[in-house]
Amino acid sequence: MKKPADDTGTIARSASTVSVAVMCSRVLGLVREQVFASLFGAGFAYDSFVVAFRIPNLLRDLFAEGALSAAFVAVFSDYEANRGTEETWRLAGNVLVFFTILLSFLTLLGMLLAKPLVLLLAPDFARIAGKVELTRQLTVIMFPFLTLVSLSSVVMGILNTKGRFFVPALASSFFNLGSVVGGVGLAMLLPRFGQPAIVGMAFGTLVGGLLQLVGQLPTLRKTGFVFLPRLNLRDPGLRRIARLMVPAVIGLSATQINIFVNTNFASSLAQGSVSWLNYAFRLVQFPIGVFGVAVSIATLPVISRYAALKDMARLKETYVSSLTIAFCLTIPATVGLYLLARPIIALIFQHGHFTALDTMKTAQALAFYSLGLFAYSAVKVMVPVFYALDDTRYPVIGSFLAVVGNVTIILFTIGPLQHRAIALATSAAMTCNFLFLSVVLYRKLGGYSLSYLFGGLGKVMAAAVAMAGWLLVAQHFLVSGWLGDGLFRRAMVVLFLVASSGALYGLVLYGLKLRELTLVVDRLAARLRR
Repeated sequence: MKKPADDTGTIARSASTVSVAVMCSRVLGLVREQVFASLFGAGFAYDSFVVAFRIPNLLRDLFAEGALSAAFVAVFSDYEANRGTEETWRLAGNVLVFFTILLSFLTLLGMLLAKPLVLLLAPDFARIAGKVELTRQLTVIMFPFLTLVSLSSVVMGILNTKGRFFVPALASSFFNLGSVVGGVGLAMLLPRFGQPAIVGMAFGTLVGGLLQLVGQLPTLRKTGFVFLPRLNLRDPGLRRIARLMVPAVIGLSATQINIFVNTNFASSLAQGSVSWLNYAFRLVQFPIGVFGVAVSIATLPVISRYAALKDMARLKETYVSSLTIAFCLTIPATVGLYLLARPIIALIFQHGHFTALDTMKTAQALAFYSLGLFAYSAVKVMVPVFYALDDTRYPVIGSFLAVVGNVTIILFTIGPLQHRAIALATSAAMTCNFLFLSVVLYRKLGGYSLSYLFGGLGKVMAAAVAMAGWLLVAQHFLVSGWLGDGLFRRAMVVLFLVASSGALYGLVLYGLKLRELTLVVDRLAARLRR
């Protein structure tokens, strides 16, 4: 039996592996957003693209990166632990065939109903000539992305259960690379045939989705995977996945309701609001992916294994350690994004058609989004624990409580705050969801070490305060004097602020002897000494 320190080390190493891969993906994602910002700015074309992509994305979050992924890993881990190899591969084949058929049907339906979906999500687009039609066209083009990314998620689940983390996490890099290279190439070509350049970026999204799936297949083959195609709706494994998914889809639908509400409100504000919020949320997704999702992906197979073995003591220790790691990584990211929002956005996006006004508006949204970063990442760690325990009721309840909180805060603040109200409401709603799930999970697990959790959190907060103090002082002397002095100098200033504040945070936290950090650093030092 592994010791708790072994599990912490395993999760930390796996999370660091995932983080490196996700970092590559997020960097390419930022390059993708830079391309959009430079070519289209924040307005008519990009507003249409954001809403069009959001429609298949809503379903992707339900089927690919949400309910399907977590439910499949939980059941697949159980089969790995308690059943033979052939039965496990039969389950995988059945799942792949079933969801290919289901998602293809949903894709065709979505393409047929594209215009009503656009009008439902962004009714105020009808006020601007041609905006609804462009959004409908882009929606039709990008809807097949749903099927590609959902199948990619199943493959990722198989690889993660087999202990392969790097390539699945790198898969979204294939998506970003394909969507940038293919999209830009088509965006330059299609205007010659009378099509808007943004249509090329939509086709690029499909290219990226295909690469995300195909890029994982060689690694899947190396695991010994044997595709046994069949469709058996009575398969108990498939039924268990569906049973886990149903309440999860309901819960995740609450998140999609929030997105629907937020898009609806944003489309009624000044033109560009949808774009400002999207650019800001893309940036906050960077630390969520690099830290929160990485820890969640690394934790899920370990948690699922202990749940299958009924080892609750190890499960609780693993969960508390994983949550501590998530706080350790996301709280300093919150501080950095909040204090450096404007210089970071100016550096990344303020080129071509993206103006100084766009930078200011996007920075305002990013500052409010960053406040919920710790909660968003913590929920990513917490929800899979409910899956592993075969109980998805409470994440459903928490999601709908978040909807109520989100709508209430927007209604009370959208007048004075405009688009900032949507970012603030998103963060507040996720924080409420986190607090609710924390209380429920504590009771469901019969308690766990709060002294350990709060002790680690106290050390993280102390180091984050030191980091914030340094950034406030350094910004005063550097950003105000250098920000307008050209791209290279802006890049050097931002890079120095990020690197120096991160180094200070790490040194303070290591000095305070946070167990999760010292364990990783000491093992790394031991390797380097060999």
